[in-house]
Amino acid sequence: MTSETDRQRQMDAEDASFLAAIAARLRLLRARRGMTRQLLARRSGISERYIAQMEAGRGNVSVLLLRALARALGVPPVVLLEEEPAAPVPPDRMAPARRQRVALVGLRGAGKSTLGRMLAAARGVPFHELDREVERAAGMDLPEMFELHGQTGFRRFERAALERLLRPGGSFVLAAGGSLVTEPETYALLLRDCWTVWVRAAPEEHMARVVQQGDMRPMRDNRRAMQDLRAILASREALYARADATLDTSGQTAQDSARALAALVP
Repeated sequence: MTSETDRQRQMDAEDASFLAAIAARLRLLRARRGMTRQLLARRSGISERYIAQMEAGRGNVSVLLLRALARALGVPPVVLLEEEPAAPVPPDRMAPARRQRVALVGLRGAGKSTLGRMLAAARGVPFHELDREVERAAGMDLPEMFELHGQTGFRRFERAALERLLRPGGSFVLAAGGSLVTEPETYALLLRDCWTVWVRAAPEEHMARVVQQGDMRPMRDNRRAMQDLRAILASREALYARADATLDTSGQTAQDSARALAALVP
């Protein structure tokens, strides 16, 4: 009787550990995508309350619900069940071709577009915003694209837009979307073919700059906006840190940051 009880306890502990691992991966993926629970609920058709239970390790999710969550996050369902794959082989940092193309990565509000334009002008090369290239190729803006094609469709357009920019060769400065680093293959392509700089700032400055640009969406109907922003930064920090260099723009003027950026790139 005792052994049967012990066996049941062991099985319960293993089940709880398995659900906790799924919960951790769900929280990580949602944060890296920059998605609130509310947005994930809307895109997956699963209630926000149930998602909160899952992220706390208390939701015994079915296969169909798992598939719905994975689709909304733009990943295969198996990603929620297995450990993260090993990071791709690091790029050849000294490859001459990479030094002709500079790519800025980082969260929205860090200053990628402003500094990218200034750097491109100083170097006498074209400047591109990858999100705008995606919109141009798709013939629609990003909100409409997400509505029609979801996360998976956007990632497909994003990868294709990056490949089109890289194909002719030559020099340019590129501002990448903040979440591009969450796509392993696309990010590996960027790291391989571009000299990358992580443009970062304090969370408060990220938020203030976005609001200053007239975009109140991060704050609208979301009392956890600042908490969510910190979670996104924490979840992506290791990914952003794979860039060739890091530029902290906290407390700096655009001119000071531009000079620091120019000194960082080859």
